[in-house]
Amino acid sequence: MLSPKCSPTPSAHVNIPSGSEVKPEDSASDDIRAFLKSRLNKMANESGLQDAWVMKALNSLVPRAAGIFIWATTVAGFLEQNPEPRFGILEEGWRGDNEEGFDDLYSLYSTVVRTSFEKVYKKEIEGITSVMGAMIFSKEPLNDDALIVLPGVKSQNALQLVRRGLVSVIDSGPILHFHHHSFEDFLLSPFFEQELHMLSAVQDRDRHERQLAVLCLNTMASSALHFNVCGLKTSDIRNRDIPAADKFANSHLLSYSCQFWADHLVRTPCEQTLMEVVQFVMYEKLLFWMEVMSASGRVYEATLILKRALAWPKLKACCSLACHGTYLMLAG
Repeated sequence: MLSPKCSPTPSAHVNIPSGSEVKPEDSASDDIRAFLKSRLNKMANESGLQDAWVMKALNSLVPRAAGIFIWATTVAGFLEQNPEPRFGILEEGWRGDNEEGFDDLYSLYSTVVRTSFEKVYKKEIEGITSVMGAMIFSKEPLNDDALIVLPGVKSQNALQLVRRGLVSVIDSGPILHFHHHSFEDFLLSPFFEQELHMLSAVQDRDRHERQLAVLCLNTMASSALHFNVCGLKTSDIRNRDIPAADKFANSHLLSYSCQFWADHLVRTPCEQTLMEVVQFVMYEKLLFWMEVMSASGRVYEATLILKRALAWPKLKACCSLACHGTYLMLAG
């Protein structure tokens, strides 16, 4: 036991400069220069560019990064697809622009999005904004099987456009996910709405919450949710061994729907069509949903989900007996 006379643990103040405080000789600039030099040299070797281009790009990009490493990684990913022309695009956008720090990060993000989607057809915009909106407002990242069911997506084309166009700001993997929260902040900012109005539907939270609510409820209303959905045998239950629960974990869309349908529903305006789907789920699928929650180890979350669902005005009117009764049973 420490004596009360012991002095407190000594601490040291560490100043990490960024933005206009970053100087060329700072370690942050040195690290960013080393990172960009490695990436640019690789691009130059693959594209047949001269060393002079690498030095020109370095001398321009490092000060612009202003000590923000996410800026450097984003610009490297952006240039990788077509280095020389895309560097020209950046130079053109910077002429007469003295903004620094996160303002300049937003300018970079704007250039990335505009360059990626300026030539897409208008009919493809709905799919692109649906995918990007779901990436922002979903409770967990969704896989392609879920995203492709969203309105306006309909095919792999919108997913491919997003993957290819935003390769510098999304994680490379089977599930679309922005690799830095600052890009989501950018998509929801007034700057984005002003600079990229054609994609402003990304910011329409009501629209995306409704789409996600419909996605979840339609999934639960479908044959995907049925009696003994986990395929349990009597012997499994008797021996408290539930291997089939692992199979259910692979059903990403059904798992997501069963967990988050209420979260999206309560942010969705009441409408007749949606109310009918909710009513069907509550009266025809409720026990199957409870089975899923139990098999996935979330039975105690079911009470909280139903409590959230009861905040949707129409639910009390159309399904009060099923939903409220089940809530009381679980809560008790």
